[in-house]
Amino acid sequence: MNIHAARTSCFVALFFGALASIAVAAETAASKPAVAAATGAEKYLLRYKFAMGEVLRYDVNHATKTRNNMEGHSQEVETQSESVKSWKVTDVLPNGEMEFIHVVEWVKMTNDSPDTPTNTYDSREKAAVPRGFEQVARAVDVPLSIVRIAADGKITFREQKHPQPKTQEDMPITLGLPEGEIAVGEKWSHPYDVTVQRKSGANLQIQTRRVCKLREVKNGVALIDVEYQILTPVDPYVRAQLVERLTDGSVRFDIAKGRIISQEHNVDKRILGFAGKASSMHFVSRLQERLLPSEVKSEVQQASATVEK
Repeated sequence: MNIHAARTSCFVALFFGALASIAVAAETAASKPAVAAATGAEKYLLRYKFAMGEVLRYDVNHATKTRNNMEGHSQEVETQSESVKSWKVTDVLPNGEMEFIHVVEWVKMTNDSPDTPTNTYDSREKAAVPRGFEQVARAVDVPLSIVRIAADGKITFREQKHPQPKTQEDMPITLGLPEGEIAVGEKWSHPYDVTVQRKSGANLQIQTRRVCKLREVKNGVALIDVEYQILTPVDPYVRAQLVERLTDGSVRFDIAKGRIISQEHNVDKRILGFAGKASSMHFVSRLQERLLPSEVKSEVQQASATVEK
């Protein structure tokens, strides 16, 4: 693993990872309820309900801290981002599928690492883009992808409109919901495959899944616990490549309106021996999203700044 490259691109991955809502379920797998409900328990049907022409805007906050120890040396990298992402619903098909354009309206990012002084980029400011944030700047206020989902969140069509890091191409964008009605206490899961690299450079495909549990329903809002799990046995080198995915969090879903209203996902993992016997990694991350009221318009003030080459 090229640790230096990983550090220098960390804030770029942070940005695109937040756009993909890294803590939600996989887009290509089927829902599988795993726990039987108690006899007579009330059941709920969780379904997305978007209307053509509406715009769902989310306030997104994402922060990470990575501390690597190798050969007696320690290095720490911190990244933070604030942004507003929007899903602009362009069509609702007769079969209930919903199509939307995924856009990030503005972003403010900060990167702090041993190699460079603290650096900040704010797309709303009319200033030259700091070196290292060029890829982020190009991804603001432009269509990132066109996505079509079924009512249960399954992706039926996805067209990438703007280049993204390869590590983010397989990241999900919606929370997969169970196939049918579900009671409090029941679980469902979404398995999917992820391609990583061995130390030799050869690709390795491993199985992972997200496990969801309906914890409670209160005032029409479903509280869902979500955990990411690796199913294939992996060594520390491979596990370090997946550490950002190892989230544990919760999602609040408005049943009547059919949308996520907030979510939070956290990672706090230590990996020993990822780059030699004496090496260690401590990765901490927090992703928070909150649906903005429909009458609130985000400040789309991106400058037409020149990106330094």
